Amino acid sequence: MRWALANAGQIWSLAVNHVVIAVPPIILSLLLSVPLGWWAHRHPAVRRVLLAGSGFLYALPSLPLFVILPVLLGTRILDPVNVVVALTLYGIALMVRTAAEAFDAVDGTVRESAVAVGHSPTQRFWRVDLPLAGPPLLAGLRVVSASTLSLVSVGALIGVQSLGYFFTDGYTRSFVTEIAVGIIGTVLLAVVFDVLLVLGGRVLLPWVRATDTRTGASG
Repeated sequence: MRWALANAGQIWSLAVNHVVIAVPPIILSLLLSVPLGWWAHRHPAVRRVLLAGSGFLYALPSLPLFVILPVLLGTRILDPVNVVVALTLYGIALMVRTAAEAFDAVDGTVRESAVAVGHSPTQRFWRVDLPLAGPPLLAGLRVVSASTLSLVSVGALIGVQSLGYFFTDGYTRSFVTEIAVGIIGTVLLAVVFDVLLVLGGRVLLPWVRATDTRTGASG
């Protein structure tokens, strides 16, 4: 505890870096996976390719990917962009399947009703498919958030500053307190992100809460 208080400034600084690196991949994963999932939902051949590719991508070890990306992107080895791109790829790999299954789960009769009242394909997507797919998409995003925050720590192995620094430095010094600070800090960030996503879901998907309330009342 004394060590944590004495190094509060460094802990805060690395926690901020951790958040700065984690947020872009989480947002990009959602923005890129929704259209890909929609595409996979509409075209079985595309679905097979995308889901097989995402499974292969997620199986790639993160550390070699962090080392290979600078060669492919033309960035420096310690550039945080490498970590952001790698984590975005992992996020997409996790999220595409969820997005495709979320659109699969939308009731076909609701879609037919939307077409019957004159909705164009674009209107049907924004007014019917995306809102009804919202809850499973949110659930998938929560998984991506926890995974991304955990993987950001791996970037410390190639020198990218985050709470993962406490793992590597504490391990080198055999200093358990420092390692514990890194673990607890990462878990706390994951909890905070998850709470924010749940609260954001309640704001953006109010009809889900209303449905749950009615279901609870009837039960």
